[in-house]
Amino acid sequence: MPFTIKVHNRNLPSADKATSSPFPLQLSFSSAPTLAALKAEIHGKVPKLTPSRQRITNEDKKPLLDDAQQVNVSSGSDLYVKDLGPQVAWRTVFLTEYFGPLFIHPLWFYGIAPRLYGSKWQPSAVQEVAMGLIVLHYLKREVETVFVHRFSAATMPLFNIFKNSTHYWVLSGVLLAGAIYHPNLCEQAVRGTLQANPAFIAGCAVVWTLAQLGNFRSHMILRSLRSAGGKERKIPRGFAFELVSCPNYLFETIAWLSITILTASPAAALFSAVSVGQMAIWAAKKHRNYKKEFGKEYPRGRKAMFPLVF
Repeated sequence: MPFTIKVHNRNLPSADKATSSPFPLQLSFSSAPTLAALKAEIHGKVPKLTPSRQRITNEDKKPLLDDAQQVNVSSGSDLYVKDLGPQVAWRTVFLTEYFGPLFIHPLWFYGIAPRLYGSKWQPSAVQEVAMGLIVLHYLKREVETVFVHRFSAATMPLFNIFKNSTHYWVLSGVLLAGAIYHPNLCEQAVRGTLQANPAFIAGCAVVWTLAQLGNFRSHMILRSLRSAGGKERKIPRGFAFELVSCPNYLFETIAWLSITILTASPAAALFSAVSVGQMAIWAAKKHRNYKKEFGKEYPRGRKAMFPLVF
């Protein structure tokens, strides 16, 4: 007896009634299909809906996530497909957005600033250290994107590559570089101030380094929770995860705070504030999802991002 599934269009519920619509799709299989097989069948019926564009949910609007697993429904059930729109690989988005500041800061420091300011351009130790820390930060991110991160989804909406790149290329790239490598922070301008003190500069660099190491350690723990290509979810444990659900965001905040203090730059403060605000939103969502998914198993004392506070 064939295993049948009726697939409706979640984007436009009324589309099932339109004479020009292929929905609802009546699909038949020899047995319960995997989610990947179901998506392939839908793609065969509706070529526009490539597997990466499909989000399949059941009647309770619960998404089906694991492509390798059989769909957990009985024969004759109704499922719903939502068109997520044009997609692009997560790694492509990350590599593109991080490349902006990674390219802009050395270009501005070595090329634009000397030509723009002429004899006024005598870089200070603060500017040299800030440029080095920022470049290393984004180089670390690029390396982690390729070798460390394991994504639960292979793609994200195409629009994100433009939205995310604007955040990094403009705020952390052009705006931040233009402010940090301005003559206001050059050697003559900071002479005799705290920003000319080697101990102050070294202290900020040490805090930044420790934060980056903490961030990397957090990412490695998260990597260990999921097999390559898998989508399993486990409770992260150990290190700073005993205090917060998202220590990677906590350490990212500390790293950018150290650069903001080092440079005393309003542009650095703006980028940090925007970034921390966004990370706080992500942390709160992940914290709620952890608690909802794992229930009483999830450690009650953990906060989302900042120990004892939030």
